Amino acid sequence: MNKIIAFLQNKKYELLLFALLQHLFVGIILTDLEFYTRVIWPANMLILGLGSIFMFTGKHTWRHWFRNFQFILVLLLPIGIPFFKDIPWYFTFLNINYVVFFGFLFVELLRFLLKPGYINSDIISASACGYFLLIEISVFLLQTFEYYNPLSFKGIDVSSPASIYIDLVYFCSITFTSIGFGDITPGTHTTKLITAFIGVAGQFYTVVLVGILISKFSSKN
Repeated sequence: MNKIIAFLQNKKYELLLFALLQHLFVGIILTDLEFYTRVIWPANMLILGLGSIFMFTGKHTWRHWFRNFQFILVLLLPIGIPFFKDIPWYFTFLNINYVVFFGFLFVELLRFLLKPGYINSDIISASACGYFLLIEISVFLLQTFEYYNPLSFKGIDVSSPASIYIDLVYFCSITFTSIGFGDITPGTHTTKLITAFIGVAGQFYTVVLVGILISKFSSKN
């Protein structure tokens, strides 16, 4: 058991990267969105929570306990969707907690990326995790506005919570990569400005990350 824990501890960023990828893009292989909402979403959050737990192993500080508290919340909230989906504030509460959870993981990840003066596979994996965490934060932030005001976006499939989530994952991903097909567009001045900020933040993260990686690689040599 100790060997398994040690292995997972050593591979914590690869584990988190896998958890983020499956959480964002598992919809590629799924067509039943009701099944996705009821079963896959809570299972995804369980995998994601386990994927992030080794970032905090051995750190019995307030960050350790805060992460555990947030993890329990984001694990339970999707389970409650079938029962509370008609309550207006439920999805707002869910989305805000997801933004806090992913934001917390992102800050913890940045602390790791800025510390060491070397580059290895952990740095590469953590860098990729940071990019996908930014997408997660953006998706749930925009979801908050979409549930608050249905006119926030044009072109989104609002037939189910899963379809809204998948469309916003697509929208945020192409915004981060500056592709911008134009099939989904922000519909209010608030979401237009937030989308603009997301695009800038994505480009800024990429530029800063490249600078950090180059400096670590240079210092190694």
